[in-house]
Amino acid sequence: MQKIKQISIFGFADAQRDDPLYKEAYEAAQVLAQAGYVIINGGGPGVMRAASEGAKAVGGKTIGVTFYPQDISHFEGRDPDNPIDQEIVTQNYLERTLKLLELGDAYLIFKGGTGTISEFGMAWGLARLYFGHHKPLILYGKFWEEIIASFINNMRMRPEEMKVYRIVSNPRELLEAIELLEDFAPHDGHLANDHERAFQL
Repeated sequence: MQKIKQISIFGFADAQRDDPLYKEAYEAAQVLAQAGYVIINGGGPGVMRAASEGAKAVGGKTIGVTFYPQDISHFEGRDPDNPIDQEIVTQNYLERTLKLLELGDAYLIFKGGTGTISEFGMAWGLARLYFGHHKPLILYGKFWEEIIASFINNMRMRPEEMKVYRIVSNPRELLEAIELLEDFAPHDGHLANDHERAFQL
């Protein structure tokens, strides 16, 4: 029975159509959707819109998790050009992040800014906490090797934290990684609920 069905995608909201990062996200989501995976993102522009467009190009399903801030000056918000099939509206930025983490059976993380860093950190932290029953991370791009190496050299890393992710650099490697991670995905339906309870305020 397939355990990874929905994949939450994170990345730079300011990526434009002529940015290679935009093309990477588009092609990755296209391949994933063609393989039957539901694509989830934050409903905004940049990598989020590219992921939705890639999925829709092959008839895939997309879910956008959004919120509509009133007092945040540097938040991208809902992109009307992001072609999501279903919108889930949350109350704030934290709730949005938690819902993205809850809905995804695995996480695909592209290059991004501080928002992406915070999402990556939370996803990585949850994977360490629930190691053995964790949701896997896929880090897209060779640059992640330098970032992980910097963490190893400068932070206090535990051995299990190095076992919850895969680094890929193209759509073929991405599909191969998901097929491999399928064997390690949670076997029961309790993980999402546990994650949600762990971050209730």
